[in-house]
Amino acid sequence: MPDRRRFLAATLALFAARPALAAAPAVHVVKDPGCGCCSAWIAILEAEGFAVTSEDMATAALQRHKAQSGVPQALAACHTAHAGGYFLEGHVPPREIRRLLAERPAGRGLAVPGMPWGSPGMGPETEREAYEVHFVGSDGRASVFAAYDAA
Repeated sequence: MPDRRRFLAATLALFAARPALAAAPAVHVVKDPGCGCCSAWIAILEAEGFAVTSEDMATAALQRHKAQSGVPQALAACHTAHAGGYFLEGHVPPREIRRLLAERPAGRGLAVPGMPWGSPGMGPETEREAYEVHFVGSDGRASVFAAYDAA
């Protein structure tokens, strides 16, 4: 029995020493009610452990929301999300959202302009076209945050 007690004590010590599980990153998505690719992107985020809420908005109101959120018109896409004080415009990959939230650079957010084929929610990644994820700084200027080659 002493070996069993040591094993149990060691196991309990490991559980006590491990950090508490972090809460799932919260993402709020504002989208057109009829957009299927937006729903596909939401499903991918949820499968990746994000806590997602969504809100449907008519086209004109959605465009105003994008402008008020600081999304440059040249980088606009089909939906606008918000996480950790940043905007997420379009089909931003979960990996880049996690990186943004971990690094917390000063700025407005990330954007994947348009709707590139093979980006999350836009078809199979195995058939992906090349695209870039842009970071929009506090001054409104964009720079490449990540680049995805064609598959």
